[in-house]
Amino acid sequence: MQVLVMLLAAAGTYLGLLTAATAASNPGRQDTPSTLPLHRRQKRDWIWNQMHIDEEKNGSLPHYVGKIKSSVNHKNTKYQLKGESAGKVFRVDENTGDVYAFERLDREKIPEYQLVALVVDKNTEKNLESPSSFTIKVHDINDNWPVFTQLVFNASVPEMSVIGTSVIQLTAVDADDPTVADHASVIYRLKEGEEHFRIRGPGLIETASKNLDRETVPMYKIVVETQDAQGLRGDSGTATVFITLQDVNDNFPVFTQTRYTFSVPEDIRVGSPLGSLFVKDPDEPQNRKTKYSIVQGEYRDTFTIEPDPTRNEGIIKPMKPLDYERIQQYSFTIEATDPTIDLRYLSGTSTKNIARVIINVTDVDEPPNFKQPFYHFQLRENEKKPWIGSVLAVDPDAAQRSIGYSIRRTSDKGQFFGINKHGNIYNVKELDREVYPWYNLTVEAKELDSRGTPTGKESIVQVHIEVLDENDNAPEFAKPYEAKVCEDAPQGKLVVQISAIDKDVTPRDVKFKFSLSTEDSNFTLTDNHDNTANITVKHGYFDRERAKVHHLPILISDNGRPSLTGTSTLHVTVCKCNERGEFTLCEEMGAQVGVSIQALVAIFLCILTIAVISLLVYLRRRLRKQARAHGKSVPEIHEQLVTYDEEGGGEMDTTSYDVSVLNSVRHGGAKPPRPALDARPSLYAQVQKPPRHAPGAHAPGEMAAMIEVKKDEADHDGGGPPYDTLHIYGYEGAESIAESLSSLGTDSSDSDISCGDLAGLLRL
Repeated sequence: MQVLVMLLAAAGTYLGLLTAATAASNPGRQDTPSTLPLHRRQKRDWIWNQMHIDEEKNGSLPHYVGKIKSSVNHKNTKYQLKGESAGKVFRVDENTGDVYAFERLDREKIPEYQLVALVVDKNTEKNLESPSSFTIKVHDINDNWPVFTQLVFNASVPEMSVIGTSVIQLTAVDADDPTVADHASVIYRLKEGEEHFRIRGPGLIETASKNLDRETVPMYKIVVETQDAQGLRGDSGTATVFITLQDVNDNFPVFTQTRYTFSVPEDIRVGSPLGSLFVKDPDEPQNRKTKYSIVQGEYRDTFTIEPDPTRNEGIIKPMKPLDYERIQQYSFTIEATDPTIDLRYLSGTSTKNIARVIINVTDVDEPPNFKQPFYHFQLRENEKKPWIGSVLAVDPDAAQRSIGYSIRRTSDKGQFFGINKHGNIYNVKELDREVYPWYNLTVEAKELDSRGTPTGKESIVQVHIEVLDENDNAPEFAKPYEAKVCEDAPQGKLVVQISAIDKDVTPRDVKFKFSLSTEDSNFTLTDNHDNTANITVKHGYFDRERAKVHHLPILISDNGRPSLTGTSTLHVTVCKCNERGEFTLCEEMGAQVGVSIQALVAIFLCILTIAVISLLVYLRRRLRKQARAHGKSVPEIHEQLVTYDEEGGGEMDTTSYDVSVLNSVRHGGAKPPRPALDARPSLYAQVQKPPRHAPGAHAPGEMAAMIEVKKDEADHDGGGPPYDTLHIYGYEGAESIAESLSSLGTDSSDSDISCGDLAGLLRL
């Protein structure tokens, strides 16, 4: 191999020299002025060609590449190289022009190098020849094997595909020079999985079997390896391909049972599921197109079967209400098939699968059933009939219990109607079609047991009662008229045109007749025979001083049976007019104000409420005045019994006025220690008070005796609330720095308490 490379290098050198000689014979090229003397000289050229070197040489460095040679014949000639790789990878012998490589080269990294050759004078370093660029190409050797772009590939193909169906295109890359024969060509080969798949062409995997069944094997793993044309291969030249089979609709559904039995109550709602028919279909849900149908039996319109591909089942639902008293069991045959399956995938299995379904209906205590979904009756207004119409409900169960009827009060708030135990509806009040032309009643039917007690089962039905019209309303004005006439209106002047309406049902051929109830007026009525009438001036000139408003009664009759006549009053105001007949001054009659009884009652209640509130305010103010007259406000009126005898215990006394302690101190005893809080006497503890002996004292009177009796009663009453207050002043507390304020303990006759003060004290 090395001999071949050396021969190729020698041939390249020979061709380079031949090319240089040919170029030297061409007299058209001139040297550049920068490198030549001023006088013209003979042209010289570089005698060398493109260089080549093999990559990855095994010999010792440096490796000879080639020789650069110029036709300049000068004894001071020196060769140089310039370029990115000059001096690092390549060097030149400055005397001979031999080029050497000082590194092992890799073509897959750098396939060629660009250099510049110079020939200069050794002494002056000036160019003796123009610089020339040349290329050193690295020759490829087959030192790389094919490598896949990735180690793992994922692909998919529909199951049951025909042989030769493309699956995936694999790609492996060889880094060698593709221009060199067999260096970069890639050969693919299946290492595993060749029984189901094959490789055709440059890495194309295709199916090799037509029986790829996803339901049997859902995924295949194959291993592919590569090598170049010379058989070079490595570990990275192997790839794994996972091929997933895509599901197609190639399986028919099969019932899991040949007989399905269900029990369902008769009151099941229409459209509710009553059971499921499970089938086996190994296809994926999106390819399950199972169709269920009833093929034998007379109940195709009673039940329906809805498919559920997610759960692989058919759901049976009733399309009509079930009745245990009529049919206790339903039996029919069903089939399951898939009309969308591809017939190419048939493998001898049946395209249909059948099963038997039995549905047992169980009895349920049902509410009564009305014979009709609703009822419509008619009744003439202003009549009371004992029978308007009848409703009928029955017990659908075998017990055949009796039924009780009632009218729901919310549908008959006016309580116009009633119903008896037989379902006969009657009205207890006369009806007015002009108030309510229709009545919508809700009738309840309740199931009763043998004792007549409701069992809790009930049904309702709507009863529509239409009130038929009677000619019971007289015609009246179609609207309020505000008629005006000039006081100097001429005879025959049109005042107003009137029309009429009737609250009763007005037929198409209704005819109203108009006439004046009296001819003693200055107006004339002309019937237009089109349900209108004209009011005109009869004589002319009205006296406003005599009457500013004329009240004109007009009779209006209809052509009903019987005919009714009503009177409507037309108010005509006499006005002053200008020369053009325009109204300038009119004293219009105020609208009559009618007050209903309800309004009068409301006004009376308001007046009564105001009067009661005023009386309460007056009484409250009076009580306050009386309280102020006695010197106290109302909240301060209570009883107080004040006995000025001894002083209290002071600010720090918390023994609740222990009288025994105070009395002992008054008689000169030593101050005993204050008892603890838990040892304090009760509020009304009995106390033996010493008798009082004042100079000139006498026996107490009746009032004093009564007070003492009341005090004793209060002292012995331990359960009564302390409404009375007993204050005894005679001794200041042990912690108080104040002296006694009582004047009762002194014998001074210079008291400044007057009789008036004592009288006030007694009043308190």
